[in-house]
Amino acid sequence: MDTLLHSLALWRSAPRWHIALSGGLDSTVLLHQLATLARTESFPPLRAIHVHHGLQAAADAWPHHCQRLCDALGVPLTVVRVQVAPGASLEAAARDARYAAFEQVLGEGEVLLTGQHRDDQAETLLFRLLRGTGVRGLAGMSGQRPLGRGMLVRPMLQISREQLEGYARANALEWVEDPSNSDTRFSRNYLRSDVLPVIARRWPRFAQTFARTASHLAEAHALLVEVAEQDLQPAQVASPFPWLNLPSLALAPLLTLSDARQRNALQHWLSSLTRLPDSQHWAGWQDLRDAAPSATPVWVLADGRLLRAGERLWWLADDWLHTPAGEWEWADPAQPLSLAANGQVRLCGLVPQGRVQIRYRQGGEVLEVPGRGHRDLKRLLNETGLPPFVRARLPLLFIDGRLHAVANLPGRGGSDALLHWMPPPNAQRLR
Repeated sequence: MDTLLHSLALWRSAPRWHIALSGGLDSTVLLHQLATLARTESFPPLRAIHVHHGLQAAADAWPHHCQRLCDALGVPLTVVRVQVAPGASLEAAARDARYAAFEQVLGEGEVLLTGQHRDDQAETLLFRLLRGTGVRGLAGMSGQRPLGRGMLVRPMLQISREQLEGYARANALEWVEDPSNSDTRFSRNYLRSDVLPVIARRWPRFAQTFARTASHLAEAHALLVEVAEQDLQPAQVASPFPWLNLPSLALAPLLTLSDARQRNALQHWLSSLTRLPDSQHWAGWQDLRDAAPSATPVWVLADGRLLRAGERLWWLADDWLHTPAGEWEWADPAQPLSLAANGQVRLCGLVPQGRVQIRYRQGGEVLEVPGRGHRDLKRLLNETGLPPFVRARLPLLFIDGRLHAVANLPGRGGSDALLHWMPPPNAQRLR
């Protein structure tokens, strides 16, 4: 228990601790230890959360088992039922659904505690090594990381499964066994049941050694993060269009770096935005980087796209991946107008008289510019340097069928009304 208390020292001022309770050995021991310690220690309020995936018949009994356990320990339980999206990897889909549920439950500053232990860390290291992962992956499971509005903390990474089993037997604890854990068609189960026992016969302390290796690699990764942050600093100059509120980087500072440092910097920057590509897919970065200046290359990643435009790199996700369409009759221009999948517009200044519409570019639009007469909109947009991917979704203000203003580009029309556009959010994901 001293190891557990030491691991939790930084989080004792959190507003609440949530315990991820599957009903298995690891989470059962974690819950029992914390509920026992809470009788003598000053802990945040405890609450358990059980995620029911509904993937097998045996799992239907687990919420009831978890409820009996929590009732006996005086810990409130939340049961969340999730739908697992079909896909190539059932394990990955179930994990994504589970952590999405955890994110929904976590409040601001709250902590989710999970039961992964030292043997899990060794298994993770070997699994990732076989997949050819880099230093970031070989650092293993981190002891803590942000999750939603709170933090995910793994306080038992220094405790072996053997120790957990000893504690469970000494306290007469009951836990459930997931039948799918014996299905060696799943790679992790194969490693756990067929490979790691063979390693243990020759190297009995391999889990402790693997955990130490993961710790060394975590330190190496921390150094790479420091280098990445230093390399990114000159590239993080403000965009000429801050109202876009999109993640972006200046390209020129990155081009001064070696290929390895470019990849390291981009990996760090992209890690909060998308699942990272494997080594084979980094050719997409080279194609984007080396394209002709007049080109607008795109690197498609798991959760969005990286574009090059205006000597900047732009990250697009969510609504930004789709070109909006439609036009709107603005019956009350004194009120903001929401655009489907494209944020919101509002008028500043005098409210125009006549038929007010919001449209998108169709081609051939002409705008009257004070002192310059009628000018082609395409040429005017070229003069602004506005990235091409923005132009198709840029709201245009029409009054009585005539183009009067372009959103967020003052001085490009003769109307007293300025059209202010608040683009759609570009959600960032922590992976």
